[in-house]
Amino acid sequence: MAKKEIDPETSNQIKKELFELRTQLENQKKLKKKAAKTKEEKLKKKAAKTKEEKPKKKAAKTKEEKPKKKAAKTKEEKPKKLKKPTKAQLAQARKDAKALKEKEEAEAKAAKEAAERTPEDDLEDEFSDEQIRNFQIEKMDMDKLTNRVCEIIAEYEDNGVLQSELWKKLKLNNKDGSRLALRLERRGLISREKLLQKGRWTYKLIIEQAPIKLESLVNSPCLTCPVEQKCDFENAYPEPSPLHCQLIEDWVTVELSKKQK
Repeated sequence: MAKKEIDPETSNQIKKELFELRTQLENQKKLKKKAAKTKEEKLKKKAAKTKEEKPKKKAAKTKEEKPKKKAAKTKEEKPKKLKKPTKAQLAQARKDAKALKEKEEAEAKAAKEAAERTPEDDLEDEFSDEQIRNFQIEKMDMDKLTNRVCEIIAEYEDNGVLQSELWKKLKLNNKDGSRLALRLERRGLISREKLLQKGRWTYKLIIEQAPIKLESLVNSPCLTCPVEQKCDFENAYPEPSPLHCQLIEDWVTVELSKKQK
């Protein structure tokens, strides 16, 4: 096969294009090198600038903080001198403290009394002493009722009995029973003792003067004594008097011996 020959004009055109391509490639390489160099220089400058700025900022911050710390420390180390209170101020302070303590104690006492208050306490405030002493229950013989109440309370001796239990035995409501207890206390026949029972405050009734039983007068020499009408405490011996009566002395001795047995 014969080799095809290229005319001079075409050959020159190809050479020209190849030269332009080489020139472009060289220019691109130069631009890349220049860009890389510029980028590297920028990074170096930035790094150098950062190194310079950091110590400056740190030094500036240290300089700012030191005076502040020093000023704060100075304020702490030099507290203001407190003025010594005068005698009048001390006396007033003691007076105020005492008044406050008394007020707190009074409030605590009032709160305690309110918590321990019972219906009887309300009745005592509602009625006068005279109204309580003259208290009557309708259709009831108050003397018999009084003796019956005293007899029941006396059975419990010094231990006393809860008034709620007593009113149940006598079939009295709480209001009448409470007023009756106040009436007996006013007469000195019983005493009332406040106590806490099942979370509620109530009273325990204790006998003070036991009622006189007729059984205690059986065999008394006074009932058949012939000189009973003349007998008197003010009589002088040998006139008849309970103070120097041999019959009464013998009777009391016999009764005591019976009880001891």
